[in-house]
Amino acid sequence: MRHLLPPIITIALLAGCTAGPDYAGPQEVVSADTGTRFVRAGSDVSASDPVVAQWWLLLGDPELTRLVEAALSGNPSLAAAQARIAQARASIRQDRAGRMPSLGAQATTVQGRLRGLDIQGGAPPPSEQTNSDAETDDSLSFFNVGLNANWELEFAGGSRRRIEASNAQAAATVANAEDAKVQLTAQVASTYVNLREAQFRAEQFEAQISLQEEILALTYQRYQRGALPLFPVGTANAELEMLKSQLAEAEADIAVLSDALAILTGQVPGSVDAALTTAHSIPMPPEQVAIGDPASLVARRPDIRAAERSLAASTARIGVAEAARFPKLSFTGILGLGGSSLDDVVDVGDFSALAIPRLQWNFLDFGRVDAAIDQAGAARNEAVANYQQTVLLALQDAERALARFGQQRVALAASMQIKKQADGAADLNRQRFAAGAISKADLNRALREQQQASADLVRAKGALTLAWIALQKSLGLGWQEPVRDQ
Repeated sequence: MRHLLPPIITIALLAGCTAGPDYAGPQEVVSADTGTRFVRAGSDVSASDPVVAQWWLLLGDPELTRLVEAALSGNPSLAAAQARIAQARASIRQDRAGRMPSLGAQATTVQGRLRGLDIQGGAPPPSEQTNSDAETDDSLSFFNVGLNANWELEFAGGSRRRIEASNAQAAATVANAEDAKVQLTAQVASTYVNLREAQFRAEQFEAQISLQEEILALTYQRYQRGALPLFPVGTANAELEMLKSQLAEAEADIAVLSDALAILTGQVPGSVDAALTTAHSIPMPPEQVAIGDPASLVARRPDIRAAERSLAASTARIGVAEAARFPKLSFTGILGLGGSSLDDVVDVGDFSALAIPRLQWNFLDFGRVDAAIDQAGAARNEAVANYQQTVLLALQDAERALARFGQQRVALAASMQIKKQADGAADLNRQRFAAGAISKADLNRALREQQQASADLVRAKGALTLAWIALQKSLGLGWQEPVRDQ
């Protein structure tokens, strides 16, 4: 017994250790000194933390809210993401079950004939050697019904590391699904804003076409009276044809964008046309925009959390590879009834039990384990680089969105001034036309300029809202933590 103590103690110590490095988190990319404020943040944004979920409600558009909710419940891409989550969680259960013993039932029969095998036992007397081939029983029969059990123990915690990797990978899958929600909600909102802008653009082109048709008719009348050459008539007609082409383009944009919204909500093209036929004004973002700071962005964005969890999984897989250096102890047990005849299967007196412990240690593998460890380490280094790149791209995305948002606010203010001047000029030309100072064609040209200024203003409003949506997307908004049972 004293000689057995050192091996037993060694096995116990090995069973309590876990191979591979312990995950200590990623290297910090945004420090406390540099992560307090975005570089491109202007005075029109707030450093308070933004609302994570349902940012689209701030636009105050019920139709947009309905479309986003329909997309979140019916988009096939989100359904596929949820299926991937279910696969990852099932993989965790499978890895956990792999650490437990297995028990199964078996029924076995062996029938054979082996030359030279004497089941009766013993060699024949020398006097009977000449007839040995005829008298030796070389047939074999075996029947068994019972239970078998298997259990494998790892001394270096490879199974624990495998479960750790599965848990981290499942968390990365959940984060990827949350990132899909961020992308989807932003895409639905952007498509909706573009649709409303295209509808307003089509209305403006129709109004301008009506005015240009009058200009063409008046120009042609003056040509017929000899007051104008033919060239102004051709110019007026070319402008009319250009407006018709732009109207056709706007109508095509409406059709394409409506179909895009149908697909995003999980419906066939044309399904949302009836609900979106009536044009509505473009929803405007709130005056006060909360963006938080770079450190909160890193903690919030799902794609960064997915990269971090992938890094944790790759770190755990190093332990899985290193565990192959150490021995494995397996136990196989068989309990059953059986014997050399079929009647022995039902004879409870022929109960048999067998226990087979097996210790396996591959100490000579010509570098296979070392190569697997090196491969796992390189994969971890790749995950580190991917995480750092994801953080840097996220910060770049947010800074770019902030710069665009500030620029679109300036552009909108300029468009509002241009629209105000165009309205004043249109009112003045109406008065001049009423007084007979200008012709109807001149008035229509001034009204066309007013319509164009209105279209430019709506386009500037749409660009501002699109910049705000891009900012929400860059901040990683559009998902929420699942409600957990208390």
